[in-house]
Amino acid sequence: MADLVARLRRAMRRAARASAPANALSVAQLELLSCVAENPGIRPSRLARVLQLAPNSVTTLVNGLERGHLLTRAGGGADRRAVALSLTTAGEEAVRRWQATNAAILGDALGHLDPGHRDLLQAAMPALDALVRAIDARADVSSPGRSPR
Repeated sequence: MADLVARLRRAMRRAARASAPANALSVAQLELLSCVAENPGIRPSRLARVLQLAPNSVTTLVNGLERGHLLTRAGGGADRRAVALSLTTAGEEAVRRWQATNAAILGDALGHLDPGHRDLLQAAMPALDALVRAIDARADVSSPGRSPR
């Protein structure tokens, strides 16, 4: 199953790039924006833990996204680590476009499935949702300083 999930993630990234070649943002930038959208006001240190990136990588990504007017920092004063991150309107739009691209890819792929396979996938959705929640909960417990949702 892990191999199938990894293949699905790679296929989704490749398809998203093919579907939206004009998107200048990297997958890492889009993941960071999506995480900020899910956690408004998140601090860079927690963002690094959630995304499992080195703090300097998060700093580099945040600086670039801030220069691109996709996110803002608030508070913290002189300590840039204590700031709270939030999306700008342009950042929210970038996340919406990324989600719409992925939804279109999935919709198209599902449309090409045999009706019997679509029915099987529909029946499996509650189990897949529970699986995602269980994996996410494990990540929450494994990440120091991260509280369960």
